[in-house]
Amino acid sequence: MKIMKFGGTSVGSPERIKAVAAMVAEKTEHPVFVVLSAMSGTTNSLIEISNYLYKKNTDGANEVINNLEKKYKQHVEELYSTDKYKNLTLDFLRNEFNYLRSFTKDLFTSFEEKNIIAQGEIISTNMMTNYLLERGVKVVLLSALDFMRTDKNAEPDLHYLKEKLSVVMKENQGYSVYITQGFICRNAYGEVDNLQRGGSDFTASLIGAALPADEIQIWTDIDGMHNND
Repeated sequence: MKIMKFGGTSVGSPERIKAVAAMVAEKTEHPVFVVLSAMSGTTNSLIEISNYLYKKNTDGANEVINNLEKKYKQHVEELYSTDKYKNLTLDFLRNEFNYLRSFTKDLFTSFEEKNIIAQGEIISTNMMTNYLLERGVKVVLLSALDFMRTDKNAEPDLHYLKEKLSVVMKENQGYSVYITQGFICRNAYGEVDNLQRGGSDFTASLIGAALPADEIQIWTDIDGMHNND
């Protein structure tokens, strides 16, 4: 099995999602495990929402939520060609953004913040899965929260990961493409957490080691060469 990880810029627009989907669909002679980041800019918006909520500025938080929802609705119109998958994805997004709005009504702590920030990857993986389904690809979405966990030292729990991922893969045999979220996980107490910035690369590497995979590909979209990473 091959692992393919795509960062936020790689899935940063409907055009980029289509390009990634085309690459993934080309390689289905063998199973492919795809790890996705949130669409570029989304995590920053989710952090902005959290910052407003820490300051008890619900109007500011709702404004960012509304703008982000409007942006995603436009993405849906550009991405899908059938009413079935447009409506399916719009229903999903409606629930997602209502979930984000629910945090404006209660006490806000770092626990709620991590739940908010996790939604970026949850949205991008659902949108990609629906697009591949619309194209007729045999694809399944696996929640990283079901198998990715850190221990009490905030380090990846490799034994847990290998054990849980093995069960998940056995329950989902026969697919050409497996999709999951990068970055997000649960901690040792079962709470939603994350692997910090750059965590999607870490997710892909951990999954590759746990399966084990034949190859791990880290795809990115940057201009020119950088002198460090």
